[in-house]
Amino acid sequence: MFPIIPANSVAADSGNSEGIFGFGTLDSNLSLTNLVSNAGVVSTDVAGVGTARTNVAACEYGGDKGIFGYGNSGAYSSLTNLVSNAGVVATDTAGVGTARWYLAACSYGDDKGIFGFGDAGSYTAITNLVSNAGVVASDTTGVGTARYLLAACEFGGDQAIFGYGGPAAGTLSMSNLVSNAGVVATDVTGVGTARRGLGACGYGGDKGIFGFGNTAGANTGVGTTNLVSNVGVVATDTAGVGSGRQLVAATQYGGDKGIFGYGYATSPPDTNHSYTNLVSNVGVVATDTAGVGTARRALAACSFN
Repeated sequence: MFPIIPANSVAADSGNSEGIFGFGTLDSNLSLTNLVSNAGVVSTDVAGVGTARTNVAACEYGGDKGIFGYGNSGAYSSLTNLVSNAGVVATDTAGVGTARWYLAACSYGDDKGIFGFGDAGSYTAITNLVSNAGVVASDTTGVGTARYLLAACEFGGDQAIFGYGGPAAGTLSMSNLVSNAGVVATDVTGVGTARRGLGACGYGGDKGIFGFGNTAGANTGVGTTNLVSNVGVVATDTAGVGSGRQLVAATQYGGDKGIFGYGYATSPPDTNHSYTNLVSNVGVVATDTAGVGTARRALAACSFN
């Protein structure tokens, strides 16, 4: 029997069962991927498909598929690569919208996605919606403070939030909510430590979490996290667990859990990591899990299946 959903309520998004980390950079741009099982186990490298690039973004669409998009391949890019519900990455799709990097993406409306903000030679707040068939729309005029190196995740079953980031060398803690129709709201005053180069994902069926990044004047990376309630309220800092780092990625897995992975730290000097940190279905971040796959930074992640 199908569950009965009361009128005027939204069913919590149970989330997809598997995830995928992809692209990024080490000494050169990469297109390889690493799958995440429904138990949070990261697989060894899968040979890359599509143009190698860094500073990409990724999100879910269609209820069980994903998309990587934009980034830097030696020049600003608007290319996208679809991810099937079996985790297979497709070849390049010609770019739509303003080519840029250091943007963020997340799902909204149960089965659609949104790419937003980033650096296109100057900082921008433009967004590009992704249909439930994985088609990227042309630019929507930006709302909110133009910035880059931010993160985004879903909450409440069908809404989303962009948060943090920075202009130039600065850092911000502001956020922008996204409605279930993909409309981005004006800035909400920040909560928690201002930072950039962080990651974000959903957990618990209807909540989200921002984590890691670097703070103004400190390039070493932090492990700080901030939970997002099922109505989009960002909580104050939770002390970091695991190795502080920046330029990480994060995704859901297992239906109601999350995982942060990879990234970069300057201690020890200039080190790329493949560590992961699991997030329970109540938003508790675990200590480091030994890395699997190529250590790298400035990658992206999304869920599928």
